[in-house]
Amino acid sequence: MATNEMVQVTLNETKALESPRGGRLPLYVWPLQNAVSDDSPESESVLRELDARGIGVITSWNVKDREESLASALRVGALHKRLGLRVSINASSCMGQFCNGDEQTAHITEGGWAFFDDSFGRVKMGCPFALVSRYAPIKEQIEYFVRAYKENGTPIDFICVDFEADGPVEWNKAWENAKRCRRCRENISDIDDFTAFQAALRTIRSDLQKKVLSDTVLSCFPDALVGNYGVYPHDGYHYWMDHFEDKRVPDNIPHKPDQRATYRQWFDEFPLTGYTFALPVFYTWSWAYKWYDFADSDFRWFYNLLLTATNVCKSTPRDIPIIGFVHFTTIWHPDAPDAIVKQFGVEKYKELLWHILLRGCDGLILWCPGDELAQEIKPLHEVYAAALEYRDFLDGGEPICFEVPPSPGTVVSGLRLGRQVLVRRTDFTDAKDEVTITVDGRQVRVPPAAGVCQVIELG
Repeated sequence: MATNEMVQVTLNETKALESPRGGRLPLYVWPLQNAVSDDSPESESVLRELDARGIGVITSWNVKDREESLASALRVGALHKRLGLRVSINASSCMGQFCNGDEQTAHITEGGWAFFDDSFGRVKMGCPFALVSRYAPIKEQIEYFVRAYKENGTPIDFICVDFEADGPVEWNKAWENAKRCRRCRENISDIDDFTAFQAALRTIRSDLQKKVLSDTVLSCFPDALVGNYGVYPHDGYHYWMDHFEDKRVPDNIPHKPDQRATYRQWFDEFPLTGYTFALPVFYTWSWAYKWYDFADSDFRWFYNLLLTATNVCKSTPRDIPIIGFVHFTTIWHPDAPDAIVKQFGVEKYKELLWHILLRGCDGLILWCPGDELAQEIKPLHEVYAAALEYRDFLDGGEPICFEVPPSPGTVVSGLRLGRQVLVRRTDFTDAKDEVTITVDGRQVRVPPAAGVCQVIELG
C-alpha cells in the first residue's frame, strides 16, 4: 500500500480529537513514516489533518541516499517547526551495521582462525570486543544528519531507532560461540557464568549506543527524546521474546518460570545508554499465547502484555517518558498460523491500552504492516482520543496499581491526582462485587463499571 493510501486509510478510520491534546505526545503511526516529503501546501494539509487527530508524522533518514534524504527531511522538519509540531525522526538506517561481516570484527579461536556467529539469521555476529572500529563510521552516519539539522535551525524533538539483531546480543548461540573465542575469554574472566557474560555484552552494547547515538544527538539537542526499540528500565526480567531469538531457554540461563513461559534474566542496560525515554514493546507474538493455559483466550494475551507494561511502568522514574510500541493482530513470524492461537479480541485489547496508560505509559507508537493498518489504527485511536478527557491525570497523576492477577479475574489500574483517583476496572469473570484497593493507606472501593473510567474521591 502506498503511503498516500495509508494516510487516507488513517483519516478514514479516525476522527478529530474532541479533547485537546495539550502538551501530550502525539500518537505515532509507524506505517505513516515520510507521509510528507516536502513543504508544499498539500503536505501542510496532510500534517494539519493528522494533527487534528493527535497523530504525529515520523521522518526516516536513509543513509543509502543521504543527500536526497537529508534535503527532504529538512524541508519536512521546517514545515513541522512552522506549524508548531514535534520534529520526529526514525534513524534506524543510520545504526547499521556494527556486525558487517568484516573479518576484523570476527571471533577468533585459540588457533587464530576467524569465525562468526550465524545463529541470528543474515547478520554475521562478530566478537563484541572487536567492534570498536565500527563506532566511528556509524557515528558519522548519524552526525551527518544531526549536524545539518543544527546548522539549519531545525530542531529534533524525538528520535528513535530499531536496533535489534546487531552488535553484542547474548541470546541464541552467542554464549556458546563466545566460549570458543580467545578474545572473549581474555576479556570475560568468568565467562562460564551467564550473568557475567550477559553483563559484559550488554555493557558494550550500551556503550556503543551511547557513544554513536545518544551523545551525538544530545550534544546538539539536549532536550531531545532519544530511545531504542526494547530498551527500558525493568525489574530484572524480560517477559517477551523477539522474532530473532531462540524460543527455547536453556536451563543454565537464569530465568523465572510461569506455566510454559520462561522469563529470562535481563541486564540493567538503560542507565548506560544515555537514552532519554523508555521504548517497551507490547506485541502479540504468536508463541506467547501458547505459554499459558488460561481458558479465557483474551486473558492469555492480556496477561503477558500487562506483565510487560507493568514491568516498565513500575521500574521507570516518572521524569523518564515511556513510549510503547503496540500491535494486537497476531504476529506469526517466523511461525506459520496455528489454529490453537486465537486472535486477541478488540474490546479486551482496548482495555489493555487503558491499563497501559493508567499504569504510567506516556505515549504509544503503532507498528503494523500496511494491510493491517485499518484494523489496528481504529481501536488504538479510539482509546488515545478518549483518554485525553483525563489529560490532567495522565500528565500529573501517580500510578496506584501494579498488580497483575495470576489468573482471570479483576484488573484495576489508576492514577492519583490530589484527592482523586482515576481508575479503570476490567473483569475477566462475572464478578459483581466491589473490589478494594489501597491508596496511600486508604481503602478505596471500586465498583464494577464495564468499559468506562471512574473518578473516585479519596476520603
